[in-house]
Amino acid sequence: MLWSLLATLAAYLVGSLSFAVIVSRAMGLSDPRTYGSKNPGATNVLRSGSKAAAIVTLLLDALKGWLPVMLIKWFGPAWGLGEGTQALAGVAAFVGHLWPVFFRFKGGKGVATAAGVLLALQPWLGALALGIWLVVALVSRYVSLASMAAALLAPICYLLLDGTLWQANADKAIAMATMAVLLVYRHSENINRLVAGTESKLGRKKKG
Repeated sequence: MLWSLLATLAAYLVGSLSFAVIVSRAMGLSDPRTYGSKNPGATNVLRSGSKAAAIVTLLLDALKGWLPVMLIKWFGPAWGLGEGTQALAGVAAFVGHLWPVFFRFKGGKGVATAAGVLLALQPWLGALALGIWLVVALVSRYVSLASMAAALLAPICYLLLDGTLWQANADKAIAMATMAVLLVYRHSENINRLVAGTESKLGRKKKG
């Protein structure tokens, strides 16, 4: 129990590293919390005009979700840590991104970090979620809609496709569902704009 709690806490602290802010500072860019959507994520960093900074942010945000889970997969069994701790660590890293302790609990929406967690928990599911995101984004041209669709469909696909319902790992399913609910919650403003028809589309610049 103690090792599981420590691993979960460590995952939260890793998740609390707001790479949008860190990368922007390192590359001499403005703080992403001061422009655009004010969201410390790769999409908003892209608005700075630096594609390199946005790509680095995206990869690091995904890595901080993937790495804690994989470290437990690799080294956890020797300390009695199994799939339950992997799931807890994944959610903790994701929550750290949303409410980072190092950045006054003001974080991003967690899309890249959730993708990293999914890839670590179940690689085929992570790849499927990325595929869903890509299809919805290309068809609708809405990044936010693609992100929410991928997040909501991930636990459903896991339960339906990973053997049978009763063979699926409950801890992983609960972790995926928790991340999906929180991710949709963090997109509440996007949902309002989607309903109002004012959400920005891929490839279209905002007027004025």
